[in-house]
Amino acid sequence: MNRSARRYGFAGVLTIVIVVGAIVFSSVRDDGDRDPPSIATSTAGSASTPSTTSTPTTIATTSAAATHAPRGNGKSVTFAFAGDVNFPAVWDTEDGPPPAAPPLAERVRADPHHVLDAIAPVLSDADLSMVNVETAITDGGEPVAGKNYHFRSPAETFDALTAAGVDVVNMANNHALDYGVAGLQDTFAAISASKLAVTGLGHDAGEAYRPYRATIKGQRIAILSATDWLEPALVPAWSATDAQPGIAFSIDDTRLLDEVREVRPDVDTLVVFLHWGTEETWCASGEQQDLATALLGAGADVIVGSHAHRVFGAGKVGPALVAYGLGNFVFYNGSGKTAESGVLTLTFGARQVTKSVWTPAVVQAGQPIPLAGAEADQARTRWEALRECTGLAAQV
Repeated sequence: MNRSARRYGFAGVLTIVIVVGAIVFSSVRDDGDRDPPSIATSTAGSASTPSTTSTPTTIATTSAAATHAPRGNGKSVTFAFAGDVNFPAVWDTEDGPPPAAPPLAERVRADPHHVLDAIAPVLSDADLSMVNVETAITDGGEPVAGKNYHFRSPAETFDALTAAGVDVVNMANNHALDYGVAGLQDTFAAISASKLAVTGLGHDAGEAYRPYRATIKGQRIAILSATDWLEPALVPAWSATDAQPGIAFSIDDTRLLDEVREVRPDVDTLVVFLHWGTEETWCASGEQQDLATALLGAGADVIVGSHAHRVFGAGKVGPALVAYGLGNFVFYNGSGKTAESGVLTLTFGARQVTKSVWTPAVVQAGQPIPLAGAEADQARTRWEALRECTGLAAQV
């Protein structure tokens, strides 16, 4: 049974062996400092009981014929990654009364340049920062049928993220087309106006799967994105094809793996940002582990993602790093585990992670507020413990 067939019949968590394949790469150029950002789309808390269990993955780090050798000019580049973002016009009230603050849409319209001031220093201190924008960017359109939740946020979302230091956003997720064709066209217009780099969404498959590229301190960077889950009935209409706008998928991972292999020889650090995992769980599924194995073998250096509304474990596989779940970041609700948040900052020297830092935060009135002192120390300890079920090695 292949991955796409198992996707909607998932009945347990699988034990796998991650084998890292490596590829011999071409020589590296030193282009100086960072290139201007490009648009990769058309404009180019309280404790809870775990809801599932998982057998730790067995990790093997030996390569086959080639080596996972360092490349680049030796200069370090820092990446900051965070999870799900939306600025909706209403609060979620399923878990209790809403916050006293105005809804996020009102606040981002009123002051997009300061709404994320609390977390902005963490994002802006990195050479490159990235989040998942889990919403249509529109005030119009009609909610598509077949979904329980529909997210839309105003165009000022992109202004707020840019002001906070975000350089790239993933939009390959299960809410980017929540408001149909009209909402998608509004989203494209907002992207064009903002000039913010977007991956995973495009007017056709070429744009949706196109990597974001930048040269930072002479290091050549590429980022690809895809979603690994959507309501099955919506997949055909939401898939980017040669003749249709939409998002990049990894449910069938053939196209994504081909793109990783194609870009690998041209870059020094290759990142894949995924929308993946099982909602409301606490550990990586067998499906996630399978996909991570395939992407590492194709040449990915960093695999990060979100979707489950929980923070998952992260760790190394040889010189590469996998972060299975970054949790909520800017979100319409937050209590208990769904309010646990943070930013993962990685320092890379070409194909080798040399340092990783988890900056824990908590979602308060929709916004990520960094923790400090003893609270931050305790949150980091909890985060480190999440690695136990992944089979990943400790970070540096």
